[in-house]
Amino acid sequence: MILIVDDKKENILPLQKILQLHGLESDAAESGEEALKKILKRNYALIIMDVQMPGMDGFEVVETLSGSNRTKDIPVIFLSAINKEKKYISKGYETGAVDYITKPVDPDLLILKVKTFLKLYHQQNELKATRDLLTKEIEIRKEAQENLEEKVAERTRELLFKNEELELRNHELQQFAWVVSHDLKEPIRKIEIFVRLIKERFLSDDAVAVDYIDRTISASERMTRLISDLLEFSRLSSNVVPKSTDLNEIITEVLADLDYLAEQKNATVNTQKLPVIEGVPSQLRQIFQNLIGNALKFSKPGIAPEINIECERISEKSFESDITSNGKFWRITVTDNGIGFDEVYLDKIFVIFQRLNDRESYEGTGIGLAIAKKIIEKHNGLISAKSQIGIGSSFMIILPVENNL
Repeated sequence: MILIVDDKKENILPLQKILQLHGLESDAAESGEEALKKILKRNYALIIMDVQMPGMDGFEVVETLSGSNRTKDIPVIFLSAINKEKKYISKGYETGAVDYITKPVDPDLLILKVKTFLKLYHQQNELKATRDLLTKEIEIRKEAQENLEEKVAERTRELLFKNEELELRNHELQQFAWVVSHDLKEPIRKIEIFVRLIKERFLSDDAVAVDYIDRTISASERMTRLISDLLEFSRLSSNVVPKSTDLNEIITEVLADLDYLAEQKNATVNTQKLPVIEGVPSQLRQIFQNLIGNALKFSKPGIAPEINIECERISEKSFESDITSNGKFWRITVTDNGIGFDEVYLDKIFVIFQRLNDRESYEGTGIGLAIAKKIIEKHNGLISAKSQIGIGSSFMIILPVENNL
């Protein structure tokens, strides 16, 4: 809407007609005072203002508009037939008008200017709206960021407190495990010793009693192994300083420990050259002790165990990753020709106390592979297996070439 301000109605009507022909709406005021009243009641996109009027002249009206935040940006075009001197034109611009046109007016030029200033006014309003929206968005985001930072800081404090509390509890649990292990082992050892003495001194001629005694001794031995394995499992929670570890030496030590069982079963162990990695030697030794020990333990009756240990350098932390000379991971595979297992139970074998075979046929506590899995995870690695019943099993380990434990 355009407001035309002129004290003479005969000047207003031609202007309104020109604007109407170009599809532009207009309103009129016949004095400066009336113009101000109308401007207070509604918004105008442009004002065409006469300079010389009774009461408030055009200059005074524009100065008044310039003093208000609501109206200071409304473009004003002065239109005058009398005040054509340079000083009046200069004053018009100084008061805040965007243009000063003297009569007689070229209608085409007037319309061109009107449309230009209308376009600029609307663009200015759009920019202002966008600026206000952005300002509001920035304030909202800033507030959200401050709230988020406060929540993160609070959560961090909570986690630090919980972590300290957890470390304390973990230490207490390890101490408890040591004490309980010692206190449980001692009476079991005494039971075993006295039961053996009873067997040797008083029951050697009674076959039924000897059988019962042997079962008792076997049960106490299983309990001792279970306590030892539980203690080993609890130790894995403690922090141990890693060091450079040659896996070839580890395998040599493990095979030396299992030498008697391997000879009994006439086992063959083939080993490729293994890497030197950063790790905890005692824990890495435990992994291969479990895997090779299981391969010997779960061999098929009457068939000599054959164990192959292979190593490949791979590109990704994946069991299916491609082999590459500059890969970031090692894939170590321990394969045997034993009894195997159904892969349906693959997840089960790495869970503590889970067994797939009966205790009478195969000894064990069901903790060994759970320990191996926990050690591998502490070394930022993975462990899995493939197997077929009656064919054998392959246990695959993935360890980083460069490890930051």
